[in-house]
Amino acid sequence: MNDFTTYVESMIHPRDALLEEMERYAEEHHIPIIELTGSEVLLSLLRLQQPKRILEVGTAIGYSAIRMARALPDARITTIERNAKRYEEAKTFIARSDVADRIDIIFGDAVELAETLEDQFDAVFIDAAKGQYKKFFAGYGRLIPEGGVLYTDNLFLHGDVLESDPKTFDRRRRRLVRLVKEFTVWMMEQEQYDTTIFPLGDGVSVSRKKSK
Repeated sequence: MNDFTTYVESMIHPRDALLEEMERYAEEHHIPIIELTGSEVLLSLLRLQQPKRILEVGTAIGYSAIRMARALPDARITTIERNAKRYEEAKTFIARSDVADRIDIIFGDAVELAETLEDQFDAVFIDAAKGQYKKFFAGYGRLIPEGGVLYTDNLFLHGDVLESDPKTFDRRRRRLVRLVKEFTVWMMEQEQYDTTIFPLGDGVSVSRKKSK
């Protein structure tokens, strides 16, 4: 964490007891959830967009789903998780929240569901298997209308995409870095979207579908 991130995080309002418990739980059990600054950027952008239906790809323990539902009291959140343990943890945490009635959790593989899901969404938040980002973006992008937005997290891989000597990583990490960098280039080339990357949190991109 750099000095700027620490400075920005010091300005963020404290979360309630449930969210802070979830943050501690995620840290203790090494569960990846969106970084605090990235979460604040995402929520601010969603408040500007005001989507009514949001799809989240990658529930983890339900942290982002709860935060999005609270930030947008008129929105309904559908969230997908393929890990059985995480799915059960998310159900428990969400049930304890005050927004459980507006969050639907789907247990399944998001890559497979991208080919079969037919619901329409105003916004999609991608925060699952980084090596599958291209499939998520292409598959779920078809479910948003013109003016809809795809939000993608973790494009910086905690700074690893800037590493000048990838030999310092193990084979799996080198492959992941390569895939994320290739996805980022591909995403920026998609002419049907206006895309911007925000250098906050772990790198959040915003891709708005253009009118034809």
